[in-house]
Amino acid sequence: MDQLSETAVKAIADLAIQADFGIDTITTPTDVSGLPKEVPVLIDPKTGKASSIKQLVDEWRLTPARKSGTAKVLTLESFTELVDRHKTEHSVIFADTDWTEPSLTAVIDYHAKVNGGLADNGKHRIHYDFPLSDSWKAWIGINSKALDQTQFAEFIEDHIADLAAPDEIEEEDWRHKFSFRVAHPNELVTLSRGLQVASEMKVKNVVSLQSGAAQINFEEEHRDANGNKLDVPGMFILSVPPFFRGDPTRIPVRLRYRLSSGKLLWICQLYRPDVHITEQVVRDMERAGADTGLPYFQGAPEMIA
Repeated sequence: MDQLSETAVKAIADLAIQADFGIDTITTPTDVSGLPKEVPVLIDPKTGKASSIKQLVDEWRLTPARKSGTAKVLTLESFTELVDRHKTEHSVIFADTDWTEPSLTAVIDYHAKVNGGLADNGKHRIHYDFPLSDSWKAWIGINSKALDQTQFAEFIEDHIADLAAPDEIEEEDWRHKFSFRVAHPNELVTLSRGLQVASEMKVKNVVSLQSGAAQINFEEEHRDANGNKLDVPGMFILSVPPFFRGDPTRIPVRLRYRLSSGKLLWICQLYRPDVHITEQVVRDMERAGADTGLPYFQGAPEMIA
């Protein structure tokens, strides 16, 4: 039974006495869980009828009967610190690993894990929505979209810091899977600058090379010159944090092109972003579990907050 201050209890008793009402207690069945041993009731002196005094008691409450509500945090660090502050021996962490809307939710007052798993309310929660980083939103924004030469070149220039060099294992692995050459950051920069120069030129032809790259020959308009040649890799590597103030994730990006009326359209296609995001969410779930010492599960709690 929730405890009240002595002042509140005395005030309730005084009111009952003034109204000639009596306060009695009812002993609850011992085989029913979730109830106090005794429940106070108000006895009507005229009818002898017993009624609940809960509403009257709640009017005098100085603090809530129990913790409830959902706190929303913006970083993983804040999530673990706040969970660590409120956790009990029965608290748990749930992870929604849907890559489009991932989240972590700690249920502080979760069901007991001992004595047959006594039920609890599940109303006190801490929630982390994995807010997307600006870098990740920028790459998702152009994912699978056709960009003209100028747009592609400017985008690469603006996001040079997101590019990463492939290690030997990655380079060999992607070459084996796709027969593509994986670009280093300086190659993409060189490519983007070459495209800026050739932004007003028509494409003469595109030749596939033995290395897995493509060689593009440009022809200036109103001329018969051979134009410039650019070697185009088939893939490059990003190293960006998908989530705000989160850890960077390495994600391969396929670089494709489409010829349209003598102009090239460029397409950056993130390779299996769902897998990479899900793996990052799982890693963060495990990290939160380790930092708080709580069990963690992929899914959602069975009760409504």
